[in-house]
Order: sequence, then C-alpha cells, then structure tokens
Amino acid sequence: MNLVLWILAGLLAAFFLFAGLTKLAKSKEGLLDSPSMGWAADFPPGLIKLIGALEVLAAIGLILPAALDTAVLLVPLAATGLVVLMAGAAVTHGRRKESQAVVTNLVLLVLAAVVAWGRFGPYAF
Repeated sequence: MNLVLWILAGLLAAFFLFAGLTKLAKSKEGLLDSPSMGWAADFPPGLIKLIGALEVLAAIGLILPAALDTAVLLVPLAATGLVVLMAGAAVTHGRRKESQAVVTNLVLLVLAAVVAWGRFGPYAF
C-alpha cells in the first residue's frame, strides 16, 4: 500500500504542479482562452493566482517532505488541502453546470483523500 500511496501522491503532484503553474504563468485573459478554464471569468485575477499558488505548494508538499524525510506531517496536510480545494472546485463547476469538470474534481478529491487517509493513518511515515 505504501507504493500505491507514493504513486497516487506522485500523480497528484504532477497534475497540480502543472495546473498551478499554468494559473500562475498565464493572465486571466490567457486562461479564458482555454476551453476548460471558463470558471476563471467568475474570479478576480488575485484569487486565480492564489489558487495556482496553493496547487503548487500542495504538489511540493505531497512529495518533498517525504523524499527528504523531514516534516513528513506535511504530506497528509497537503493532501487534505487538496481535498478542500477540489471540493470548492466541484461546487464552482457544479454551479456553472460543467458536469465533466465536476467528475474530474471528485476523482481528484477521492485520490487526495486516499493519500491523506493513508499518510495520517496506517501508512504514515
């Protein structure tokens, strides 16, 4: 199970690192050009950048503490933060009637919840 948790954490970290860096690198208008970023129209640019920063920090928090064997409590905390972030994203997409994005958010939420459960509980470092 430890290997499964590492794989899940790695996949989540890769996804959120890319997503977060995209939000940090592009302007609000640049994000709106992407078909899956229509939600950005409802948020101020500063909040979009904050979401991107949180995603990047969570991606780092999923891998780096465990890899360096220091402050390993940050791993399940980062996963828990992603659960909260994905719950908010699912609500946002649900209000916009974007059902495919809601499903994606819920899948990511469940994966992050599994990592949080495993690293807080029976498979802690």
